Amino acid sequence: MRHHRLTRTLVAAVSALALAGGVAACGESASEKAAKEVGSRNGDGSMTLFAPDERGEPVQLAGDTIDGATWDSADQRGKVVVVNLWASWCGPCAKEAPHLVEAFDETKGEDVEFVGINYRESSKETGRAQGEEWGFTWPSVYDKSGKTAIDMQGKMTTQPSTAILDRDGRIAAVVLGPVTTQTLVGAVEDTLAESD
Repeated sequence: MRHHRLTRTLVAAVSALALAGGVAACGESASEKAAKEVGSRNGDGSMTLFAPDERGEPVQLAGDTIDGATWDSADQRGKVVVVNLWASWCGPCAKEAPHLVEAFDETKGEDVEFVGINYRESSKETGRAQGEEWGFTWPSVYDKSGKTAIDMQGKMTTQPSTAILDRDGRIAAVVLGPVTTQTLVGAVEDTLAESD
């Protein structure tokens, strides 16, 4: 008898959660749903590599930067691009920041570009101040709505996360969670070497 009562309670709880999720999703755009799905997940720093024949279409990432300029991934074809999703409110992003700066310095001048995605930040000013404090000298696209979850083909699902785009603009690797200098530089050099 107790087993049946527990089962009914669990079924009721799961049903209530499913119903609440369904109601919350009503009327949202696809990008809003994706942004909420991404939420504030933390990754463990694991990397996924995509062989050249497993890569999808080129990424179409574009927008205004926190510095008031514009940035478009289509303008970077022929270079390897490191895309890092970060936010001032993200603790693991702060721990990762020195590694990004070191990786940027180590790969400078090697047909490599860095770009940030300032994700779901309260304002461009907040993002700009934090980026300066962390030593980010590369542009960061401002993404208050979280739409880059779609632009990055759903592969950057944590804060922070980092993608490496090949010279054709396709995702060659993704790190979910904080990346280390050694891991990032290695992945960039491997992607650069593909066309050598």
